[in-house]
Order: sequence, then structure tokens, then C-alpha cells
Amino acid sequence: MADLDAPQSKTRDLDKLLLRAGNLVGPDFYPGAELRDDIREYVRVLVVGAGGLGCELLKDLALSGFRNLDVIDMDRIEVTNLNRQFLFRLEDVGKPKAEVAAKRVMERVSGVEIVPHFSRIEDKELDFYSDFNIIALGLDSIEARRYINGVACGFLEYDEDDTPRRETIKPMVDGGTEGFKGHARVIVPGVTPCFECTIWLFPPQVKFPLCTLAETPRNAAHCIEYAHLIKWHEVHGGKSFDPDEPEHMKWVYDGAIKRAELFGIPGVTYSLTQGVVKNIIPAIASTNAIISAACALETLKIVSGCSKTLANYLTYNGGEGLHTKVTEFERDQDCLVCGPGILIELDTSITLQKFIDMLEEHPKLLLSKASVKHGKDSLYMQAPPVLEEMHRPNLSKPLYDLMGRVQKDTVHVFGTALKNEEKQSSLTKLRVVFKGADGVTDMDTAIGA
Repeated sequence: MADLDAPQSKTRDLDKLLLRAGNLVGPDFYPGAELRDDIREYVRVLVVGAGGLGCELLKDLALSGFRNLDVIDMDRIEVTNLNRQFLFRLEDVGKPKAEVAAKRVMERVSGVEIVPHFSRIEDKELDFYSDFNIIALGLDSIEARRYINGVACGFLEYDEDDTPRRETIKPMVDGGTEGFKGHARVIVPGVTPCFECTIWLFPPQVKFPLCTLAETPRNAAHCIEYAHLIKWHEVHGGKSFDPDEPEHMKWVYDGAIKRAELFGIPGVTYSLTQGVVKNIIPAIASTNAIISAACALETLKIVSGCSKTLANYLTYNGGEGLHTKVTEFERDQDCLVCGPGILIELDTSITLQKFIDMLEEHPKLLLSKASVKHGKDSLYMQAPPVLEEMHRPNLSKPLYDLMGRVQKDTVHVFGTALKNEEKQSSLTKLRVVFKGADGVTDMDTAIGA
């Protein structure tokens, strides 16, 4: 008879997955204590977002045996976060979410090391993301998801047969919640659909007729959008509105309050202003916990092979009863992000400046203010100013020379693209082939294919 008073191992549940074989394990699964220890010591996971879902992800991953975690988030803690972002306290209001979340998890889970990054995801070099074995997303923004998806797919390389090179695959686990609904998905670039392959899953943002906003507002959202879409441009002229700038958001909130008072409309709050402007649906703690658990389990399955991974999109609906479903979506073989890349044929004499100009005119790209990276080398950076000045001499040099005079290779370009009539950050992979270079004939290439 087992001794009921004997202390149980803290890893007993994890050991059931990692220390014994099973019928659903992956082909590369080798059970044992060594696997568990390797995950602790060598696997690095990046959590993107430290909000409601991000807090749950950090906690779940730390308790699932992952010891080397990083978390990145650009936001500061607000009072309205406290009802669902359980790692934060009232005294934390105004502090960076990433720093407080990392501190709280390390206080509660011994042995875990979490490095916080209080910054925009776009401000990190690509080398930063390449250091991680897997990326877990806890975001509430479609644009941010598209950017990270582009970064991860940018590391993907294909062989001569357009088969993904396994060592270049950067897996992602993406979670999202909207009220009582949520999803968890596994993205293995080049193998499963990437975010861009299934962008149609996300409905377009609700837009109000301008005449309603200007003349007959009927609810708080109308007042907020009036201040956001109409009043901002009347007062600030050509200055762009930045939803991630607290002063800008506060200005819209104050304007919405005045508009609501004028028409006797109740309900304008700062949190609602953020939700309307950023198209954010309020999150619920229980939904975050459920989706985070699914994401953490998929992360463990990917790095260990202890079971087959999700194939490949799980939806959850807890609004009326409980309903879950797994759908296996298919890759878009012509996807511009996770595919082999857009093929561009160039003369060996074309300069980097001319190449950047071409990106703005290319019908599949329409990319303005582009930065260019070849391998680990930055050929040109639009920002910050000190890096732009450092790379400016390259603009007059032939791209062929800057790329080491290779016949063909891959470059990554980052800039602003027009998508769905909105300017969004875009990271795209290009296959560049130089005409006239040794070994390349016109039969090898097709312009813009």
C-alpha cells in the first residue's frame, strides 16, 4: 500500500507525459528524465503579450517545466486590467506589464528565469526572435499577430525542391479570446497554415457611417469614434493618431466625454474608449485560463514530441453551455509570407536605393519606407536615425555587391504596406535572382512570379 503521507513530486503530472511512452507520441519522442531536464535547461520560449492571456501563459509555461522564458509587452498596467490580469496589484498601476508579470511568476515558481522586455515588438532586431525555440502569442491585435507571423516565417528556408528546411522552422502557438469565445492554434511555418493563410477567419472591424457620428450619435461608441475619426483630424491636421500612445488615447477619451454630455449619452469610459478604438472585446478570466492551458500544452507537445500536436485550430465557445471544435485548415500554397518567397529578378547593377523604390511599386508588395536585411546583415534601416545614417552609404551601392555577389538568395524587407485600405507594418521574404550572374539564365527566373 502506498504511503499517503509521502511527499509527492512537484513534477508528477509532467512526468506522466515525459517519462513514459504512449500510442500518440511523435516519431522523435524519447521518454526519460533527460528529456525533462533538457527542456528545463535548453528550451527558450518567448511569450508575446503580458495581458490577460499573457499572464496565464507565463504562469502555465513556468509550471509546465519551462525554465527559460522571455516576455515582451509595450503596455503599462491600468486599473481596468486588475479584474482579469491576476499577476497585477493596485500598487502596480503605471508599471510595465512585462516587468511586473515576470517578477510575480519568478516569486511563485522556483527555478524559473523570466526576462522581461518593455518595448514594441517592432523595435526588436530579427536576431532577438531567432534565439527562441518557440513563440507563444497572447495578443489582442491582428496587426501584431501579422507582424510576429512575418518574423517567424522570415526565418524559414526552402531547399531546391521547395521543401522547408526543418532546422529553419520557428513554431508558434497562438491564443486569442473574445468574451466567452477563444481559439488556440499551432503554426508550423511551411507545414501548417500561417496566420496570413487564414486571415479571412477574422471579421472586418465594425465601421460606423460618418453621418451618424457627426449628426446623430446614439451610443457611447458613436461618441468615441467621433472624437477619434473626425475631431482628431480637425484639431491635429495631418498628425497621425497612435492608439498605443497614452496621451493620444486620453485626448480621444476627453473628446468623447464632451460629445456624450452634449447629447446626453451615458457609458463613455476610458476602457471602452480603448476597446472601440483598438477594436478590443473585453476579456474574461475563465476564458483566458482555458485557452492558455491549451496553448501551454501544445507548446510542451511541440518541444518534446510527447503527443501529436493540435491539427491545427481549436475553437472554444462558453457563451451558452460548452462547445469546442478542432478544425484542420490547409496552407495557402501561394502565401506570400510562409511560402518560398516572392521571386524578383534584378540586374547586377541595380543599387539598393533603386531596389527599395521598386518595392513601393511592386503590385504584390506596395511596401514603403522599407528596411532591408540579408541573412544577419542589415543592408539599410529606416529607423532609428542613428542606424539610418550608419547604413545610408549602402543606398548608392549595387545590391549584388552588398549580398556578396551571390547568384540568388533571400532577403527580408520590413516597412509599411497598404492592406485592407489601412497602413500596416509588414515583413516579407523575397527571393532575389540576379540576371547575368554566373550560372543564372533567363529560364531560371520569372519577373515578379
